[in-house]
Amino acid sequence: MSDVTVSQFAEVLKVPVDRLLVQLESAGITVAGPDDLISDEAKLELLGHLRRSHGESGGGSGAGAAAPPKITLKRKTTSELKLAGMQGRARTVNVEVRKKRTYVKRDVLEEQARQQQEETGGKQREIEEQQRLERERQETARLEGERIELENRKRIEDEAARKKAAEDTRRAQEEQRVRQESEKTRRPTESPAVVERPAKAANEAPARGADRGGDRGTRYGRQELHVVGDASKRKKKKRVRERTTGSGMSVEARHAFEMPTAPVKREISIGETITAQEIAQKMAIKATEVIKTMMNMGVMATINQPIDQDTAVLVVEEMGHVAKMLKDDQMEADLQGDKAPDDEQSRPPVVTVMGHVDHGKTSLLDHIRRSKVASGEAGGITQHIGAYHVETDKGVVTFLDTPGHAAFTAMRARGAKATDIVVLVVAADDGVMPQTVEAVQHARAAGVPIVVAVNKMDKPDADMDRVRTELAKHQVIPEDWGGENIFVPVSAKTGLGIDQLLDSILLQSEVLELKAPVNGLATGIVIESSIEKGRGAVATVLVKKGTLKTGDPIIAGAEFGRVRAMFDETGKAVQSAGPSFPVQVLGLSGAPNAGEEFLAVESERKSREVALYRQGKYRDVKLAKQASSIQDVFATMGEQQAGIVAVMLKTDVQGSAEALRDSLAKLSTAEVQVKIIASGVGGITVSDVQLAAASKALIIGFNVRADSGAREALKDSDVDLRYYSVIYEAIDDVKQMMSGMLAPEVKEQILGVATVREVFRSSKFGVVAGCLVTDGVVKRNNPIRVLRDNVVIFEGALESLRRFKDEANEVRSGTECGIGVKNYQDIRAADQIECYSRVEIARTL
Repeated sequence: MSDVTVSQFAEVLKVPVDRLLVQLESAGITVAGPDDLISDEAKLELLGHLRRSHGESGGGSGAGAAAPPKITLKRKTTSELKLAGMQGRARTVNVEVRKKRTYVKRDVLEEQARQQQEETGGKQREIEEQQRLERERQETARLEGERIELENRKRIEDEAARKKAAEDTRRAQEEQRVRQESEKTRRPTESPAVVERPAKAANEAPARGADRGGDRGTRYGRQELHVVGDASKRKKKKRVRERTTGSGMSVEARHAFEMPTAPVKREISIGETITAQEIAQKMAIKATEVIKTMMNMGVMATINQPIDQDTAVLVVEEMGHVAKMLKDDQMEADLQGDKAPDDEQSRPPVVTVMGHVDHGKTSLLDHIRRSKVASGEAGGITQHIGAYHVETDKGVVTFLDTPGHAAFTAMRARGAKATDIVVLVVAADDGVMPQTVEAVQHARAAGVPIVVAVNKMDKPDADMDRVRTELAKHQVIPEDWGGENIFVPVSAKTGLGIDQLLDSILLQSEVLELKAPVNGLATGIVIESSIEKGRGAVATVLVKKGTLKTGDPIIAGAEFGRVRAMFDETGKAVQSAGPSFPVQVLGLSGAPNAGEEFLAVESERKSREVALYRQGKYRDVKLAKQASSIQDVFATMGEQQAGIVAVMLKTDVQGSAEALRDSLAKLSTAEVQVKIIASGVGGITVSDVQLAAASKALIIGFNVRADSGAREALKDSDVDLRYYSVIYEAIDDVKQMMSGMLAPEVKEQILGVATVREVFRSSKFGVVAGCLVTDGVVKRNNPIRVLRDNVVIFEGALESLRRFKDEANEVRSGTECGIGVKNYQDIRAADQIECYSRVEIARTL
């Protein structure tokens, strides 16, 4: 390229001349002005300088830095656009288009892709590692379950083998005794004629006995039941001489099996339900005979099908026996048999911690247990009843931690019922609160002593005397005031008074002399229950007497089963649980209701029978309630007129379901009602969504979630699903829904009063009242009342409101106006026209 001027070079490069002059100066190239010439060497030197300054490798001799990863190019184009203006005049508009493009180097993109792939591969490896650990954990759990099952099976087989060996030994001893008695009675009573038998018969008899494998023994190893003669004598039974024993009884008559001469009548006990097999066993006949009799009576049933009590009585009487019907509770009373309890032994005390919400019950228990539970509770409040077996330096104590929220009244009552001592926690800065008084009432109703723990004594505004005075009003008198209740100042934060509290609890338990039988079948109470994935029904039970062992058949309410495994509060597996010991039990057929009594029984068949009987009773009661509600037509009509909020509850444990159900039921009023269509324990399933959709109900999930199938079903329906972890949030939301269904309250507000001064009659407008507004303002579109001598004689609306000849929207006080009342002509002077408005005010529960 030939030499050109700086301005020409700038035009070729499409850059401003001033910018090019600055770049030349920075490159060390001296030019006087835009009109100076620039050589090719100067252009190359300028190019090398620009490459170095932009980070690119220079061509020629210069060694540049690494190339930039991306380049951004900007382009600007200008065009003209002609627009047709008004009145035929055209207008030209300049349109400027700016374009910006960024080019990225291929190796940079490849590096980014490689880094992204490495990150994805790392995440995949982490997921695979987590899956491997999960598989190992599941395999370990499976092996542990198989081991426990193998131990149970081995224990059952050893027990069966031991019983069989004992039975065989007893049978052998009995046979030997019978054989010896038979030999003793035969030797002195045999006659000489029998002893001096012919030689042939005497020789043949031992030979036949030897062939049979023993001296006068049968092929089954038993002695003969009669004296064996020769073949000819056996065929001629009439010629056999009758041998008698010393007592005069014939030997053959003594060993013969004869049919009873008179029919045997047996007394058959029949419960609410019984099977054909059980009837046959009690009557000592075959089950086919019972089924045949039932078929002749027109009743078709299988051998193991339950039969109702009335049908069973008819079958027993048809077969000639006497039927004895058991009482309704006889079956449950005979569950554990008539075994007398063994000697009683001392047991640890069961202590329930009660008090108002947020007064520090769980925190105080945490300090004793050296754990942190309150921090893990939703909202910082306890919503489940928990049982803990604590081994302290002072002794062993079982603690029950109850929630303090107002919704958990049933839980606190259940805790007081199952306890020996109540520890009433009262905050020193708050004093006695509503749930504190309720806890005192529960403890007094259960008849258990109260130990008062005045908590939060570390706070500056703590007042011990205030707590004593307020509790004394509810008949809880301190010992130093002449009462019988122990008051202990404590602090769950600093540990103040914890040892003194434990000493007071153990001292109270010594005074009570708590004892319970350790041996025998266990009984107790269900503290809490839930449904857990992979474990099934899990029930937290407190053993009150006896010992609960793995493998015992148990029944709790309407649920039954066998104890597959037991765990303590730390999750450690245990094989047995004695009195005052809380454990989690696996193996029930379903989650029993909290507060139900549980029993360990002798056989699983008996527990199944009683459970089915109880389920039938519960079903009958439920159907009877439904029938009565259907028959009450007026109640049904009133329910249809009132607003209904249908709710389905699914919770993690039975106690929460009970508390939510009771709290929501209390919200119902005459206008709006809460209807619980279903409540249960466990996750939300497809069937729950379908039931809620059919009932147009709200689903409340309390500490549970919907499975994948339920989530898909929710997408196709308009069911509202809400999750909660704090109980009062759920109650407040339902309360707001009910408030929205309440009819608003209508209030009247008087806007103004006008006094009629003169009445005019017009052929066009009818009767027009000439008025003076004496108070407030009269508006055109509001309703009015006509008053005469302060008595309402008409209610209606304004037909017209005029100020002189003009229409007016409103007329204020002290102003004259003309008012035409719609559909009313009897307006007189001195009447008053009252203008008012109706205001709707939203109501709340």
